[in-house]
Amino acid sequence: MNIQGHAALVTGGGSGLGEATARELARLGAKVAVLDLNLDNAQRVASEIGGVAVHCNVTDPESMQTAIATAAAAHGPARILMQIAGIGSAKRVVGKDGKAAPLEDFARVINVNLIGTYNAARLFAEACAKTEPMADGERGVMVFTASVAAFDGQVGQQAYSASKAGVVGMTLPMARDLAQHGIRVCTIAPGLFNTPLMATLPEPVQQSLAASIPFPSRLGKPEEFAELAAHIVSNGHLNGEVIRLDGALRMAPR
Repeated sequence: MNIQGHAALVTGGGSGLGEATARELARLGAKVAVLDLNLDNAQRVASEIGGVAVHCNVTDPESMQTAIATAAAAHGPARILMQIAGIGSAKRVVGKDGKAAPLEDFARVINVNLIGTYNAARLFAEACAKTEPMADGERGVMVFTASVAAFDGQVGQQAYSASKAGVVGMTLPMARDLAQHGIRVCTIAPGLFNTPLMATLPEPVQQSLAASIPFPSRLGKPEEFAELAAHIVSNGHLNGEVIRLDGALRMAPR
């Protein structure tokens, strides 16, 4: 799909990987709707790329449906969904106090990262399936965000790893499901990236993490994630695939 002129939705577009992706899509000529729980961040990014900011909670069906409709009113029906919104978590099954991890923490991460992804996908697909197919029969593209933790999660990452593994497991069957509608589905599984969340860690910790990456031995750049996301849209034969973007990193147990 040629990105130029098409409407795109970017969840989590107010910061980090989502912001970089929103900027890259706009640079390539897309009409970008920046969807985020933090409306101030969304408005900042949207104002700088000529897009539209929309408050959105991916876990809430009504909020997601409203966001899709609001973006469509501004740009027309979206053909691109970048599902990047998500949260992290680190809880040992049994803590230092000898108590089991709260079930609510596990459920919250699954709700945002996995159920939120499915919610965004199903509502985008419903709207996208109603659009006219393009010359090659394609109607749209969805790109999900997993993590290398889906494959080699560390100690304490039970919830995060399970949520991202769920996104990985959902990719191929959803691509097969939506093939009849001409909608492609792929997932990116990033490694260690230089995001605002990473920046909260002490500099020595960041350097240590970067050194663990075989090559290049540095944190990934959000722009590199965005470039891959955009390439998935433009490469019409990429479908049902999960792509690790990690510099050959394999996470140690801790």
